[in-house]
Amino acid sequence: MALRAEPPDGGWGWMVVLSAFFQSALVFGVLRSFGVFFVEFVAAFEEQAARVSWIASIGIAVQQFGSPVGSALSTKFGPRPVVMAGGVLAALGMLLASFATSLTHLYLSIGLLSGCGWALTFTPTLACLSRYFSRRRSLATGLALTGVSLSVAFAPFFQWLLNRYAWRGALLLVSALSLHLVACGALLRPLSLTEDPAMGGPGAQLISLLHHGPFLCYTVALTLINTGYFIPYVHLVAHLQDLNWDPLPAAFVLSVAAISDLVGRVVSGWLGDTVPGPVARLLILWTTVTGVSLALFPVARAPTALVTLAVAYGFTSGALTPVAFSVLPELVGTGRIYCGLGLVQMVESIGGLLGAPLSGYLRDVTGNYTASFVVAGAFLLAGSGVLINLPHVCFPAPTSKPQDFVTEALDIKVPLPKEGPGED
Repeated sequence: MALRAEPPDGGWGWMVVLSAFFQSALVFGVLRSFGVFFVEFVAAFEEQAARVSWIASIGIAVQQFGSPVGSALSTKFGPRPVVMAGGVLAALGMLLASFATSLTHLYLSIGLLSGCGWALTFTPTLACLSRYFSRRRSLATGLALTGVSLSVAFAPFFQWLLNRYAWRGALLLVSALSLHLVACGALLRPLSLTEDPAMGGPGAQLISLLHHGPFLCYTVALTLINTGYFIPYVHLVAHLQDLNWDPLPAAFVLSVAAISDLVGRVVSGWLGDTVPGPVARLLILWTTVTGVSLALFPVARAPTALVTLAVAYGFTSGALTPVAFSVLPELVGTGRIYCGLGLVQMVESIGGLLGAPLSGYLRDVTGNYTASFVVAGAFLLAGSGVLINLPHVCFPAPTSKPQDFVTEALDIKVPLPKEGPGED
């Protein structure tokens, strides 16, 4: 296979963007909408809500902690077979869940089996996308991640399936829907770059990343950001109800934030490719504003102020997502993007798992959500402070060539690409 000197910045890469769009919808869009099954499972198995909640929690944890496995397999075999296998596992888990007779069966089928499938799909696809783009990477990532917003359509669709076919029939159809991940995986065409041979295998890449200071700094920052990032999606409605809001208007505020999130992802992706300087500066900006908006939620009391903060949070929290993924290839190079992204997702999941329970604990101790939102905002501001330590954020880089920066940061001598394509 011919080696390319640099990413094509288009071409088949736009098909990879399309694949990533539908995959983000079929993984995270489904996960965000899976709450409509919650009441059905509680009634069907006569279990406590806390035990039923573990179904989605296990699935999310397996997806994030299993990301390095999907990354390592993609480095060795390419993303196409790995993602297609993940699609089969995700669909099989939903299929087996439709025959469940206990919560344990759902833990194993949806949580473990579908979770493993999700781990093999999302991270390898996003890493593959990063290898196809350089100048337009932020925009491509932003467009791909807008697929998560299809959860707005999935929730009522799943509810309609439940009303018409009950939960077992609905899970069968969700299984068929998940099988489309196989088609998405088939769109991932392998791309070989000239820097790949110098990067070594998965083991060598992992060791080099663990000794890579900027990468470790970036990972710590994203873990802090992830700790406070999801708090409004979990506790904003409850906070508004504490302020004597009716449930329907409170849910509407969350929908406004979700729509603003969609706009923020596209706008930020465009800005990331047009604004000069390191993309990390945009990430610091969006993270800082998101943290400030979270900390201000307890101060706001008027409906106009609360809706304004929801719009600001939705836009900036959505805006930081594409640039966060775009910073990583600049730090570690496209040759290490599979292992790098998988490792980041595994570590940052710690923040995601601890954030909501910590917020709930603060609510139980204080009697309101003031401390919860202030602490969530503080976590994002702390992450923004850590990001300032990344190379060339405060001072311009001595060279404008991305590969020179990657070589310097990794302290590895990467051969300069030749003028013409070589052969394996």
